[in-house]
Amino acid sequence: MNTVRLTTSQALVRFLAHQYSERDGQEQRLIPGVWGIFGHGNVAGIGQALLQAATTGEADLPYYLARNEQGMVHASVAYAKMRDRLATFACTASTGPGSTNMITGAALATTNRLPVLLLPSDMFATRAADPVLQQLEDTRGGDVTVNDAFRAVSKYFDRISRPEQLIPAALAAMRVLTDPVETGAVTLALPQDVQAEAYDWPVAFFRRRVWHVGRPVPEPAALERAARLLRQAKKPLIVAGGGAVYSGAETALRAFAEATGIPVADTHAGKGAVPWDHPCAVGGIGSTGSYAANELAREADVVLGVGTRYSDFTTASHTVFANPDVTFVNLNVARLDAVKHSAEPLVADARLGIQALAGALTDWEVSADYRALTRQLIARTREIEEGCFHVGHGPLPAQTEILGALNDVLDDRAVVINAAGSMPGDLQQLWRARDPKAYHVEYAYSCMGYEVAAGVGVKMADPSREVVVLVGDGSYLMMAQEIVTMISEGLKVIVVLVQNHGFASIGALSESLGSQRFGTKYRYRDGDSGLLDGEVLPVDLAANASSLGADVLHATSVDEFRSAMEKAKAATRTTVVHVETDLYGPNPPGHGWWDVPVSEVAALDTTRSAYATYLAHKQTQRPYL
Repeated sequence: MNTVRLTTSQALVRFLAHQYSERDGQEQRLIPGVWGIFGHGNVAGIGQALLQAATTGEADLPYYLARNEQGMVHASVAYAKMRDRLATFACTASTGPGSTNMITGAALATTNRLPVLLLPSDMFATRAADPVLQQLEDTRGGDVTVNDAFRAVSKYFDRISRPEQLIPAALAAMRVLTDPVETGAVTLALPQDVQAEAYDWPVAFFRRRVWHVGRPVPEPAALERAARLLRQAKKPLIVAGGGAVYSGAETALRAFAEATGIPVADTHAGKGAVPWDHPCAVGGIGSTGSYAANELAREADVVLGVGTRYSDFTTASHTVFANPDVTFVNLNVARLDAVKHSAEPLVADARLGIQALAGALTDWEVSADYRALTRQLIARTREIEEGCFHVGHGPLPAQTEILGALNDVLDDRAVVINAAGSMPGDLQQLWRARDPKAYHVEYAYSCMGYEVAAGVGVKMADPSREVVVLVGDGSYLMMAQEIVTMISEGLKVIVVLVQNHGFASIGALSESLGSQRFGTKYRYRDGDSGLLDGEVLPVDLAANASSLGADVLHATSVDEFRSAMEKAKAATRTTVVHVETDLYGPNPPGHGWWDVPVSEVAALDTTRSAYATYLAHKQTQRPYL
C-alpha cells in the first residue's frame, strides 16, 4: 500500500482540504478553512499542521484567528446557514476551558441542525503525564474528560486515541456533516499527544472526495394521502420553515401558493421564502406572530408544514392552531418532524415535495372568499406594522421605530442578523424580507452573544451582501470580541448597537408574569432597598466598540439613525451605529401566547394576578392528536 508518514494533525489537515459537497451538480469546498485559538493542547499539533500546510502548500486549508472559542463556532454556523448547510468550518481549541467554551456553540449548531466540525483538544492518551494542566480528575473513570460534555450536544462524537482511528472517524464525520437529516455539531476529540504522533497513512485517505447531498423524493402513496387532505380543506394554511430555504424551495413554494391560494405563514428560519409583499404572505406565526398569520391559524382546518420543526414559538405553545378538527400534513426531509402533531407525513426534500404537491393539485384552489379574507387580514396587519414604525415615541425612540427606519434604508439583499432579547419578536412581526437570506435570526437556541460572531461568518459566506448585525446591549456585553476579528480580516460589517440599559425582553416578560422586572435593568445597587434599582450605570458601549477597532456613529433619534445608517453603508470598514432606545418603549401588539409557568402560590399580588391570567391561557392549550 502506498503510504505517507505524517502526524495525526497533519493527516487531518490534508484530509479536510480535499472534502467537497455537491448538490444539483454544483460542487464547493465542504471545509474551506479552520477557526482556532491555540494553547498547549493544540499549538504543537493542529497549529503546527496548519502552519506547515500554509508554508509548504501541501494542503489548502486557511487558518482564521478568533477571539472567543464560542464565537468561532457561531461564525462557522452562520456561514453554514448562508451556504444552505453545504459548507462549514472546522474549529480547533486547546485543552480544557478552550474546548469547553465551544459547547454552547455546539448546542446551538445541533439545535438549529446546522453543520460544524469541532476539534477540541484532549488529555494525554498515553497518560504519561497525569494529571496534566487543566485535566479533570473524575473518580468514576480515568478515561473521562471534560470533552465528554460534547456528547449530549453533538450529532457525532469520537475520541481519537490512536492515529489510525482518525480514518473511520473522519469519514463518519463528513457523512454526518453532509446529511440534511442528521447534521449538527460533529466533534472529534484529539488528545494532545496523539495530535503530534506520526503514522504511515494510506495515500488514498487524502484523495478528493465529493459528498453528494441528495433530494429525497416523496413516496407516491404518501403524496396521494397528503393531496387528498389538502383537497378537502376549506381553510388551509402553509407554515414555511427553515427547510424551505435550505432546499431552495422558494420559487416552487411561491408558485404553489399562487396557484392554490393557500396563505403562507413563516417561522424565523423560513422568513423570506415567500416575499413579505407577496399576496399570499401573511407573516410570522406563533407566539410573536403577525395578526394575519395567527388569525388564519386559529381557524385553519389543514396545516401544511414545509420544513418546520414546530417549536413552541411556532405553535404559540400549542394554542395558535385552535380548530378542534385541525389536521397536519408535514413535508420534511426528517421523519422526526414529518410525524409531529399526528400529521400525515410526507418525507421528502422540500422543493421536490412542493413540486409534487403542485402536480397533484393542478385543478384545485381555495375559495374566492378565503382569498378575500386573506387579503383583508394582510391589510390590517400592514396597518399594525405602520403604527409600530411611526409610533412617535419620545424622548428616546421606541425600538420598533428603529426597525422601521432600518427596513427603509436597507436593500433587499442586505442581511439582518439577530438572535436574542426583544428584537426577534419585534422582527418576526415587523421585518419585511424579500430575499430568503436577508433574514438571519437564530431562534432555535436564541443564544445571546451569537450576533456579532455571526456577522463574521455571514460576511465571509457572501461578501457581496451588506451585513447588518442588530444587537442589544445585553447580548453585546456577552460577546463583542469578534469585532476585532472583523477588523483583522478586513470585513465590512455594520453593527447596529441598540442600548436600552437593560434586558427589554425578559423585563417585559417578568412584568407580565408578576415578577416586576426584577433583576433585568442595568442599575446601581440601591443602598436602601438592597436591589439593583438605583441610578442607570454609566456604561459607554460606543467607546468599547471604538476600542475594539470599529468606527462608531451615534444617533439619538430616528432621523439621526437614518443618517448614520447611510454613512455606515458608504463606509468601507466595520462601523458601529450606536442608538439609545426606551427600555419601556412599546413593542408590537401581541397576537399569540408563550407558556412560561407562573408561581402557583405567592405573597405578591402581581404574581397572583399573573397566575390567574396564566391559568386562563392554559385552558386553550392542547395536544395535537
